[in-house]
Amino acid sequence: METAQSQQQAAPGAFTAFARFVLCGGGVGLASSFAVAGLASWIPWVLANALITVASTLLATELHARFTFGAGGRATWRQHAQSAGSAAAAYAVTCVAMLVLQQLLAAPSAVLEQVVYLSASALAGVARFAVLRLVVFARSRSQAAATVRTARPVHATVARASAPTGPAVLCRAA
Repeated sequence: METAQSQQQAAPGAFTAFARFVLCGGGVGLASSFAVAGLASWIPWVLANALITVASTLLATELHARFTFGAGGRATWRQHAQSAGSAAAAYAVTCVAMLVLQQLLAAPSAVLEQVVYLSASALAGVARFAVLRLVVFARSRSQAAATVRTARPVHATVARASAPTGPAVLCRAA
């Protein structure tokens, strides 16, 4: 029970979580942008972005589980998979932004590429924060709170009312 209470108390508020998200995710994102630029000199940019996105998503998910959202430990496989889904959307946003840049300018400078990439990453990052906080890591916070609540004896009487459950009633309700 002590562990569940400490996990519940460790869950930060929205502002603190966002600040930690920016610190962790932004740090990983910034390092990733340089890694993509370096790797893209050897392989196509889209492939470099995909490889770096996978590696940075694994790293960032672990950081978010342990530090940002106070999940209390390593990220689960489910959290990694859900985080990967939001990262895939972020990957699409950065690819579209870079493709649009390439359509507008035949040979954009490295600085302009970085500005466009980081801007697209920042927009995708805000959306990812919402998904991670409200979906991916929300369950572990609610489970910790439920564990703390159910650890105390609760005395309640529940009355059930019967409801009509025929097919016609169910179809009308839908």
